[in-house]
Amino acid sequence: MASSTPSRPPLDPAFAAAFRRAAGGEGRPLRFDAFMRLALYDPELGYYRRKRSRVGRERGADFYTATSLGPIFGELVAAAAAKLLREAGLDPAAHRFVEIGAEPSGGVLAGVSGHPFRESLTLRVGEALTLAGPCVVFSNELFDAQPLRRFVRRADAWHELGVELAPADSTLHEIDLGPAPASLAPFLPPFAETPEDYLFDAPLAAAELAAQIAAEPWHGLFIAFDYGKRFAELAHACPAGSARAYHQHTQSNDLLARPGEQDLTAHVCWDWLIEALRPHSPSTRPPEVLSQESFLVHHAGDHIAAALSREPPAPTNPRHRALLHLLHPAQMGQKFQVLHAFKKSRGVE
Repeated sequence: MASSTPSRPPLDPAFAAAFRRAAGGEGRPLRFDAFMRLALYDPELGYYRRKRSRVGRERGADFYTATSLGPIFGELVAAAAAKLLREAGLDPAAHRFVEIGAEPSGGVLAGVSGHPFRESLTLRVGEALTLAGPCVVFSNELFDAQPLRRFVRRADAWHELGVELAPADSTLHEIDLGPAPASLAPFLPPFAETPEDYLFDAPLAAAELAAQIAAEPWHGLFIAFDYGKRFAELAHACPAGSARAYHQHTQSNDLLARPGEQDLTAHVCWDWLIEALRPHSPSTRPPEVLSQESFLVHHAGDHIAAALSREPPAPTNPRHRALLHLLHPAQMGQKFQVLHAFKKSRGVE
């Protein structure tokens, strides 16, 4: 399962050296999640740790998110969170709004005047979680960028995939590491129901991050905007896996090109995130996943209506174009989903 391609640029020698250190020596492979963690989060070489523009529509950026559309997204998020809190009998003004994994250029509430929360806090990549007391914990495209493990269905068993650095020419290749550990069987598609060579990208670190967030001593509301699928769809309808690379607004299947200079991402498994949050949620308000369109219309509908009433829709109005992009099923409305869950205080149902 080699991933090399003639068009791939030469590997950065600094990354090659970091790979060898992480692998424990020349010729040793890394599991794919270890490679992805190095490529995205290494303090010196990682894609998300470099001081560069990643998000936006401008030349040189690699992708854009809902925050690229201006403050309207933050307004809708704030309105939806406040409405959900009030419906649960909670006061938004008592809650701190904490965004995890925001870009250095600003958080979702940047440019939003008069939000209803006590204060806001933005945690960048690499910063420690500081979650305590009443909070709204928010993320936008955080979980899809967590390291994943890759597996392929062989004739005898599920095999795990890794990455090797060829000593001869310092090129990266994807390799078969052998049968997957038996302990991972519950997280893999049923062997007998899966065709040979089916590729399964397992976003296990995303579920671990959700569990880590849920274990912190805070209570309130969790909201995650991301793209993902249920386990059944990942296990049966994605034979080539879901991992993709993005560089200068171009999607690629070459996950090993430009490590540290391109984004790596994959669909989250909503079932796994829900299971990580469920033990901390009140039984009367279990975690729920909705399309972005449905979530915003249901929980920020009043704000949408007010925005439209103040300024009648017009093709030249940038706020209305942004709103259409966020809600339309053919754009972000159905491509992205939203998981929201309440987290109870310890000892409170």
